[in-house]
Amino acid sequence: MLRLLVLLLVLVNASYYAWSQRLLAPYGYAPATQTEPERMAQQIKPESLLILSQQETPKLQSVTPPAQLAPSVGECLQAGLFNDEQTLVLRERLVGTLPPGSWAIDATATPARWLVYMGKYNSEESVTKKKAELRALGVTFDALNNASLEPGLSLGDFKSQPEAETRLAIVTKKGVKTAKVMLERAEQRGQRLTLPAVDAAMREKLEAIKPVLAGKPLQRCVT
Repeated sequence: MLRLLVLLLVLVNASYYAWSQRLLAPYGYAPATQTEPERMAQQIKPESLLILSQQETPKLQSVTPPAQLAPSVGECLQAGLFNDEQTLVLRERLVGTLPPGSWAIDATATPARWLVYMGKYNSEESVTKKKAELRALGVTFDALNNASLEPGLSLGDFKSQPEAETRLAIVTKKGVKTAKVMLERAEQRGQRLTLPAVDAAMREKLEAIKPVLAGKPLQRCVT
């Protein structure tokens, strides 16, 4: 039994020696070759490797990778509404001035605006007195955006007459007697110009289209 074990150990050692010395390579048994050609074959895109000197390394670390740079986002501007004739002139100027895709003209409508209105009063003193009375009744009010209705007060503006009538009924129950519902602005339909991303370069070009905006200012988009 001992003789068999010794013989087995001799065979194992002989096999390992033959394998490590690549004597069995013709039969497909040999350790992996670690010579230079095989290592070169295992490299992935060696041409993209950049070797930096000690002085160049801090400069590279101070550069922000392009993926981390914040994208340049322009400001959204709108103008309008324009009628059909104004829209035709505006569109012709836009085509020759701004790049395609940087602007859009869409049909839209500005809803009517109904007011719960108090006025006109004889003087600003009368307005001040009425404000004090409304505060005592617990009724809120707003300044008017329509100079033709001054001096006066708004107890709320609404997109429909029923909404305004509901507000009037509420303030009447609180003791307001002279308020009324009125149509401040009728619904308006037309075309609206939208510039979704106006950057510094485009802003310079906008000077060329101002003469065909029919006096309508470019304002920030309403979201």
